[in-house]
Amino acid sequence: MSPSTNPHGESVTMQSEITRLAAGLGAALLAGGRQVTTAESCTAGGIAEAITRIAGSSRWFGQGWVTYSNAAKTSQLGVGSFTLKRHGAVSEPVVRAMAAGARERAGADWAVAVSGIAGPDGGSAEKPVGLVWFAWAGPAGVEAESVVFPGDRAEVRERTVHHALSGLFSRVGAGEAETPVP
Repeated sequence: MSPSTNPHGESVTMQSEITRLAAGLGAALLAGGRQVTTAESCTAGGIAEAITRIAGSSRWFGQGWVTYSNAAKTSQLGVGSFTLKRHGAVSEPVVRAMAAGARERAGADWAVAVSGIAGPDGGSAEKPVGLVWFAWAGPAGVEAESVVFPGDRAEVRERTVHHALSGLFSRVGAGEAETPVP
């Protein structure tokens, strides 16, 4: 039996886990007096939405960016047009620049950026549907990684939100706060 889904096609089980991660992240950020921001392409604000599900999130989240187009990545986050042309929007150099740009512009301690191919089309042999690049920017610099997620568009986006929050939580300091159950 598969998990139930909500009207947007997202699994209820995964959404509960995303909410738990967001609550734990919020508690860790609040405990450390830190702020986080987001720069999102393929999730179109899903990470920011998950963070702001948590009551009081304005104490650790002030703003985020949805930069779906290359022009928005350049004008809003300072991603170089040469970088976009050379590597494409779904690439390590671009998400690194997105995360660094968001962190700087928001004056935040932490930033997460994502850019990927959620599907159902747009993939290639080099960059298949389900490929997502992640970058986390913090006080010690920027880390990036890519993951290829299975599933349809909704599943890829949902898994991306989960992975982005999980990565933030582990980097911010999961040991500083217990993960509350909402």
